[in-house]
Amino acid sequence: MAEDIMKKIQSQIDGNKILIYMKGTRTMPQCGFSARTVRLFESYGVPFETVDVLADPELREALKRFSNWPTFPQVYINGKLIGGCDICLEMHQRGELEPLVREAIKE
Repeated sequence: MAEDIMKKIQSQIDGNKILIYMKGTRTMPQCGFSARTVRLFESYGVPFETVDVLADPELREALKRFSNWPTFPQVYINGKLIGGCDICLEMHQRGELEPLVREAIKE
C-alpha cells in the first residue's frame, strides 16, 4: 500500500507543471500559509493545481516521507520541491520565483 501512495504522489507531481499540496482547497484554504501561497501563485496568472492534504490523511503522511518536508503547503515546480510558503515568499521578494514559474509553464 505504501508503494502505491508514493506512486500516486509521483504521478501527481509528474502530471502538473506547478502543484501545491496544501491544507484545504484553492477556493477554501484551511490555513493562512496555504492561503498566502495560493494568492502568490494566482498573482502570476498562471495555471497551477492544488491537492487538499486534509481530505486524505494517508496522502498527507506519505508526502512528509516522500519530500522529507514536514509541513504544508509543499510547492512543486517542474517536479522539484521548491518548499513551503516562507520559501516561496522569499523567492518572490528576491525576484527568483516568477521566472521559475514562467519557465515551467511555457515548456
